[in-house]
Amino acid sequence: MPQIITIFVTVFLAELGDKTQLATVLFAADRQTTPALVFLAAAGALVASTALAVLLGTAAERYLTMIPLKLIAGIGFVLVGGWTIVDHFRSAAGA
Repeated sequence: MPQIITIFVTVFLAELGDKTQLATVLFAADRQTTPALVFLAAAGALVASTALAVLLGTAAERYLTMIPLKLIAGIGFVLVGGWTIVDHFRSAAGA
């Protein structure tokens, strides 16, 4: 049971304030869309993307046992962060 709590809290905190949540807030603020529809669509999208992540993680663990997956994930986060910073400065320079 402690594992499920750890996973829940980690994912919940990681999702707070991210772009997906902000997009959901914007959809919910649209008066033409019902809150229930926004919730169902956003929840379905999160479930589908999580299912894909679990499938990919399971396959990666099976086929990439020599490579530490946490290292790969960390490098991926650093690359995405670097790309986001570069994109920010490119957008600021063009504005």
